[in-house]
Amino acid sequence: MRHQAIAIIGGSGFIGSQLVNALVEMGKDVRIATRRRYNARHLTMLPIDVIETDVFDPVQLARFVEGADCAINLIGVLHGKRGKPYGAEFAHAHVDLPTRIVAACEGKGVHRLIHLSALGANPNGPSMYSRSKGDGEKAVHAANVAWTIFRPSVVFGPGDQFLNKFAFLQRVFPVIPLAMPDAQFQPVYVGDVAKAIVNVLDLDAASGRTYELGGPTVYTLEDLVAYCGDVIGKHARIIRLPETLARLQALSFEMAPGEPAISRDNLDSMKVDNVLSGPLAPELGLEPTSIEAIVPTYLSGSATRSRLDDFRANAGR
Repeated sequence: MRHQAIAIIGGSGFIGSQLVNALVEMGKDVRIATRRRYNARHLTMLPIDVIETDVFDPVQLARFVEGADCAINLIGVLHGKRGKPYGAEFAHAHVDLPTRIVAACEGKGVHRLIHLSALGANPNGPSMYSRSKGDGEKAVHAANVAWTIFRPSVVFGPGDQFLNKFAFLQRVFPVIPLAMPDAQFQPVYVGDVAKAIVNVLDLDAASGRTYELGGPTVYTLEDLVAYCGDVIGKHARIIRLPETLARLQALSFEMAPGEPAISRDNLDSMKVDNVLSGPLAPELGLEPTSIEAIVPTYLSGSATRSRLDDFRANAGR
């Protein structure tokens, strides 16, 4: 079945921006919900509708999805206060919101729902993040719509908050005390995540399926930090922290103002390797992109220099 009108919750974020561009290239009619239009200013040149909406308000959410053929939920948070089985922030974003999206889709006759979860999602998982993601999936499973769930490993690409962070730290600090250095990841390119969603959007056989997404290679966290140093040409000394010191480090970050660089819950998530359980499903149509093919284009600063050169040229300098 062809799905033309696409309503995206979380469309102005890192993954959403890539997906919006891919859908526009397909000729889809795209609308995104945002609390403030300013948050989606980088997308306003595209032929899409940017609608100011409080997606946690059932009335506004129902109005937003009305008339759509497919709703896509990309909302997720990495940090939140502690609680059992998870704190309020995780419950709000990962469980309450998917439940409300399901209700809105059912109430307005939206017959297709795509939900972005995470590799390791498990109601009985070791972290609040994984448990809340698992319970969010349960809400989608109960939906009376044709649903598809995606579980990506850590996602990389221009603007990511993962590899960019390690590059920044090595530019600034000569030493990095690294928690969970042996934790394993299978990073997936943001463009491949968008492509996978696009490729199954109109595929009836994808209904009721959960797809894992990962790249071609498994790395330890220490491998990834060292690779970022290779790309920027500046290596910090890596100090492998034992678990006790790692948790003290994470606690200190949690107590500091702003978003923590790493939290105790992040450490709990990394107790389970973030890797695929098997090969990518063939219907996704992916030849996964390696970090070596993409990361140097944005981590080394060459992309920034190129943008500055373009700006100077356009300014007549």
